[in-house]
Amino acid sequence: MAEAFEALKALATGFATTFVHLFRKPITEEYPEYKRPLPERTRARIILTRDPDGNERCVACYLCSAACPVSCISMQSEKKENGRRYAAWFRINFARCIYCGLCEEACPTSAIQLTPHFETCERDILKLVYEKEDLLVDHSGKDKEYCFYKYAGIATDVGGKGEHYKENKPVNIKSNMP
Repeated sequence: MAEAFEALKALATGFATTFVHLFRKPITEEYPEYKRPLPERTRARIILTRDPDGNERCVACYLCSAACPVSCISMQSEKKENGRRYAAWFRINFARCIYCGLCEEACPTSAIQLTPHFETCERDILKLVYEKEDLLVDHSGKDKEYCFYKYAGIATDVGGKGEHYKENKPVNIKSNMP
């Protein structure tokens, strides 16, 4: 008898909740006209940023493609005559991307950054394959002042060995021998 009473009580509670909400004004957000404010750390579309000097930040180290769990990032590295590495081509397949942010975390140069722009729906799946020209932006993104080559310790047009920010002069290995 107690079980039947509990079942009727649960049924009455459900109907009462439905009855209360039946007379409330519906809350409908018209999506294209009203876009809900997103949280600050929303991860969506990937971009490639530039350093403060205007050069590409990506050094094609392949860490982003190695960290990607769905293998949607591919690139080819080359070296300029001034010693800088760069991505000759860079490709992301957004049809496969799960927007996890692991590529952004793995990038040592802060070249890859995720923006809150999430509207990337396309009927043709091949339009979701973005090339370097589609991803490259003309700003520094979240890290405004960071330039990888000022800290890298690599001889480039920014400076030679031992001339970078907080870097010691190179040690002569032969002077350390007994």
